[in-house]
Amino acid sequence: QVQLVESGGGSVQAGGSLRLSCLVSGYTYRKDCLGWVRSTPGVERDEVATIDADGTTRYIVPVKDRFTISWDNAKNTLYLQMNSLKPEDTAMYYCAASVGYCYLRRNGRFSDWGQGTQVTVAS
Repeated sequence: QVQLVESGGGSVQAGGSLRLSCLVSGYTYRKDCLGWVRSTPGVERDEVATIDADGTTRYIVPVKDRFTISWDNAKNTLYLQMNSLKPEDTAMYYCAASVGYCYLRRNGRFSDWGQGTQVTVAS
């Protein structure tokens, strides 16, 4: 059964840090495509960070060197460590997954999504 359950969002001052967690069931690290996507009203969703089926990690340019995506095998949990947060990082963050390599996703989109967790960064 597929389940993606996020936690760890909240409000923080600019320059602060947050760590998002996603308890994953129904998907396998280093076999499937896992990632974090953020959404703000009126803006197309951004795939902030992904871990591909071979373990390759990818980040969008605005978060590179500030965010880190990782996996804990013992806890079946996907993380997004966010440092040096900026007001423009304010968004709803979703954990998402698809079977196999990321390039195999239909229409380039994830198949399954969590419920989302809000991140708000004050200036």
